[in-house]
Amino acid sequence: MHAQADEVTRDKVLAAADRLYYSRGIQAVGMDALRVEAGVSLKRLYQLFPSKESIVEEVLQRRRRLWNGMVEAAVETGETPRAKLLAVYDMLARWFDEDDFRGCVFINTFGELGANAPRVADLVREHKAQFQARLAELVADAGGPTSLASQLAILAEGAQTTAAIAGTSDAAVHARTAAATLIDAALAGTGGAGGEAGSLV
Repeated sequence: MHAQADEVTRDKVLAAADRLYYSRGIQAVGMDALRVEAGVSLKRLYQLFPSKESIVEEVLQRRRRLWNGMVEAAVETGETPRAKLLAVYDMLARWFDEDDFRGCVFINTFGELGANAPRVADLVREHKAQFQARLAELVADAGGPTSLASQLAILAEGAQTTAAIAGTSDAAVHARTAAATLIDAALAGTGGAGGEAGSLV
């Protein structure tokens, strides 16, 4: 029962940390502000988490699971390999239109802490590499070259940063258009699954 109570409190703290860090930035949120937002004592907070960095790491792990779920849900809507790839950009457009969108939490965190928090930097790099690897699987299914996955990942990453600065979802639309051009050119060049790329909406 005690372990279950700990888990509930940990989840409450992590949800509060996620909200505060994402909306205000990590360095702007002290442990006292987090304690108030989560409704726990400072002593309890430190019993559950040895440091602020450990909280940041767990928030990133939660965000990674959320991101992976969003990507997979989008991919499942596509009926062809090409459509699955482009669905990722449709997902980005929906995300960018959410009221609380503040950019990619991984990019934001790396910008704030990357130089001084090696474990956090590693988590961010891992997450980005995992996303690119997933795109590589989809590209392989479409019969495209491995270099295409890197190009598509850069478009997605750039769209996230641009949307956060611009405050609109236009970047996702432009990224999707560019992605379609890259995919069609790459698949036409392989002569594989791309021979009919133009019809694979």
